[in-house]
Amino acid sequence: MTDLNKLMSLPGALAAFEFSDRGELGEHRIASGSNLNADALDLLSHVCVANIAIAAMQARGWEKMTGAQGFYPIQGFTMVGFEWTAVATENCGVVMTNDQVDYEQAYAALAG
Repeated sequence: MTDLNKLMSLPGALAAFEFSDRGELGEHRIASGSNLNADALDLLSHVCVANIAIAAMQARGWEKMTGAQGFYPIQGFTMVGFEWTAVATENCGVVMTNDQVDYEQAYAALAG
């Protein structure tokens, strides 16, 4: 499992979290001064699971219907908000401020 403390060391990290396959929030860290809380991370966990599932279904369908390859498996999910961005893979995610987010660094840290 990804080290949540490592995720929290990313520039602009507001929170790092683990979630179950059903979207229930597990272990998490929230930066001091962040306006995020466990309830928001629980909802975000459900959003991540739902969107990863939808993207996987679309990728598999596209490959089957077109014969094109390389869309599946889905590697992760990114949601860009007004103030922060969430990046998630499998069962772990990180939330970072938009002005400091580095997507490649986030995905690398989530990969372990």
